[in-house]
This record gives sequence, C-alpha cells and structure tokens, in this order.
Amino acid sequence: MRPKLKFLSSDLIKKIFAEGIDVLENIGVELNNPELLSLLGDHGARIDVDKSRAYIPEPLVNKALKSVPNSFALFDTLGQQTHDFRKYNIHFTPGSAALNILDHKTQKIRKPLTEDYIQYTKVISSLENIASQSTALIPIDVVGNIADSYRLYLSLMFCDKPVVTGAFTIKAFEIMKDLQLAVRGTAAALKEKPLTIFSCCPTSPLKWSDVTSQNLADCARFSIPVEFISMPLSGLVAPVTLTGTLIQHTAETLSGVVISQLVNPGTPILWGGSPAAFDMRYETTPMGAIETMMIDCACNEIGKFLNIPTQAYISLSDAKLLDAQAGLESGIGATLASLAGINNISGPGMLDFESCQSLEKLVLDNEIAGMCLRLVDGITPREDFPILPLLEELLKEDHLLISSHTRKYLKQEHYFPGPAIDRANRERWAEEGSLTLGERAHNEVNRMLAEYKPTSLPDTVKSDLKNRMQAEAVNNGQENLPALD
Repeated sequence: MRPKLKFLSSDLIKKIFAEGIDVLENIGVELNNPELLSLLGDHGARIDVDKSRAYIPEPLVNKALKSVPNSFALFDTLGQQTHDFRKYNIHFTPGSAALNILDHKTQKIRKPLTEDYIQYTKVISSLENIASQSTALIPIDVVGNIADSYRLYLSLMFCDKPVVTGAFTIKAFEIMKDLQLAVRGTAAALKEKPLTIFSCCPTSPLKWSDVTSQNLADCARFSIPVEFISMPLSGLVAPVTLTGTLIQHTAETLSGVVISQLVNPGTPILWGGSPAAFDMRYETTPMGAIETMMIDCACNEIGKFLNIPTQAYISLSDAKLLDAQAGLESGIGATLASLAGINNISGPGMLDFESCQSLEKLVLDNEIAGMCLRLVDGITPREDFPILPLLEELLKEDHLLISSHTRKYLKQEHYFPGPAIDRANRERWAEEGSLTLGERAHNEVNRMLAEYKPTSLPDTVKSDLKNRMQAEAVNNGQENLPALD
C-alpha cells in the first residue's frame, strides 16, 4: 500500500476552489499583455482596459479545466521516457536559476561561471534519483540577454536528462524553442515527446507581467509543458492564514490555466508554485518553514482535486552551508512532498532562500530522494506467508544472509545509499579518515566528474546547437562564447 499524506478535507478543498473562482470573477487579475487581455475578452471575460484587468467568469474557468491533460510524460534528449506525471508518481528535479554557487573549497558563495554549470550537468548525469535537470545556475561570463538560452544550451550539450527551465525575457523563448527543435527535429516530434518544462510565474497578488504571460502563451502554442509558479507570501502579499494563502494561490494559478488553454486547448501543465510563509522577524521567505511545506502539500491536494499533475518548490533549505539545518529542512520537505504525491518535487541542491546551488548538497539530496522513493513504495508482502519455513531456516542456519529469500528481495526491500551517507561503525569511520558529510559528498562530486561520459546526442546535433547558440550570442553583442570542457 502506498502511504499518503493529506492536510485538507474534501469539503475544505471545495470551499477554497469556490473562493478562488469568486476572486477571479470579482477582483480579477491584472494582465499586462494587450493581446492576451483581448483574447480573454473574446471568450467572455469582463475587461477593464484602463487597469489592464480581466475578470474571469466561472464558466470560462470550468471550460479551461476540461481541456487540461490529467497527465503527461517527459523524454530525454534521446527520446526515451523519463517521467510519468500520473496520479501519485513522484520525480525530483534541482532548484532552478540560482544566482550563486557554494564553493566547497572556500565554503563561500560566489557567482557561477560556465565551468560551474558544466560540472553541475555532469554531476546531475550521475544522480540516479534526480530524474531531470534544471537550468540551475546563471553563469556570469555571458551577456545577460542570452543567460536563459545559454543555460538550456549547456544542459542539452552535457546531460541527456530533460530540463526544467524558463525565460526572463520574451525574446529568449524563440532561441530556446529552436534549441529543442535542434534536438527533436520537428515541432511535431517535440510535441509528441516533450523535452522541457517551462516555469511561468504570476506575480502575487493576482498579476501577470507582459513577459511571463507571453512566455506562457508561446509555450502553449508549441505544446511545451508549463509549470505555474505562483508565489503568495503568507502575511506579506497574501493573507497570513494558510487557508487564505491557498485561496489566493488557487486564483492565481487558475488564471494561468485559463490563458494556456485559450491559446491552445490541451497544453500540458503542472499545478505548481513556490508559496512561502513570511518571517516578519527577519523579513525573509523561509522555504524550510514547516508552514511553507504545509502550503505546498495542500496546493498539491487542490491540483489533484482538479485532476491536474502537480509541482512544488519544497525539497530545499534556507541554510547557508551544507549543515544540519540543510539536511533537516530538505529531508522533511522531501518526505512530506513524497507522501503527498507531488509529481514534480523541485529544490534539490538549493540553499539560502532559493538563491544558491551546491553540488555537494545535490549529492546529499539525491540520497534523500532515494530514501523517499523507497518510502512511497510502501510495505508489500513478498513470499512472507506462511513465515514458518523462513523462520525454521533462520533457526537452523543462525542467519538469513545467503537465504534465497534474502537474495531475491534484498534490493527491492532495502535502499542502500552511496558513500555520502555514513553507515559504518565508528572504528571503520575513523580508519577511513573520519570524514564529514561535506567531505564525503565532495569526494562523490569528484568521482562523478572523473567518471562522466559525454551525452549520446549525435555530433551533428551538438554542432547545430553550438551554431545556433553562437549566432544568438553574436546577435546580442558577445562575439565568443566561453570555451566548453
């Protein structure tokens, strides 16, 4: 039996959804995109042009919800399926768009470079429990106008896993779409086997910028999956109560659902977000707060009520180093998310309020993910009835280490973490150097980098990617891209 966790009753979910509808009808959303504002008006929304505001009626919401796929799949660069966002299936992906990286050598944060991003992709390639990569770091050695497409380019060049990404400008979408087409070949092939998920972020409270709404529309036109990242902050730009925050998140996300489905009915989406509690003492948005995690899990329940696959930023930490706090917050978040059945669990590797990535923390989080994947597999009888023959064998042999039953089911029943997790006795731990968690994780990073094998993309595709990215760089004033390893 798969263990499950729930925070909301069915009646409470229905009330939250009804309130979200009421918000859209009577308060509406600000939409700073005239074309999309007009599109909503053409389909029955009341439009206040002077305020760039759309008041979205319930029938329009319900019609949009009917066209949303209840699941979809992701595929790697070679066209092999890696994800199935169905029901309570879970997948882990690193946190995205960090401005900093934690340097293991100095234990200081610094701005990442292309070399750091490449090392990140190589490590991700080796992490068996992290199903996808994300455009996790923003290298500073390229001009800002190509930062979005450059990250996707590096991901496709060095790692076969699908990519969770996004764009901070309208222009960036075109080249990012072209990079995907270079891998898939045709728009039809890309639609059939999606390679990326784009994060599209409404601004709390109840607002879509021109950039994010246009990114959403552009993704919809090419059937590129989208995850909605609504970010209401309880007590700051959302009600202080968790229920009030959930209502606002529901309204903001429903507005995105309507836009995506009006542009292209059937566009695959994830009901996601990065809501957070607001700590008024420090004026911070703690992603490791238990209230943040509760909101994330409850948002997931609302998405499942609507039969939409889900996402959340939850398996991450506000710690500044790879310390006990980092493990505490990431472990609790990943466990709750797994039990709740959040389909795309975002956050591994992240520290410092979603602003910093750590390769060593990615190694730790991969082990947390492995434990969580085992957790949700639950407890299943495996030739345990009747138990008498097995216990008779135990009494006869004094152990079951080489029993056929043990050998048959050992790897199904038990998750064995890698060297980053210490399970040795104290004497062996001392003999092997008395290494700390950070040192063990760093050794794993070095091993993965040394054993990295290039992706299986044909050289012709890699050359096409390089040529498209180089042309985009020149168009934006950078004659030469950083040399790739």
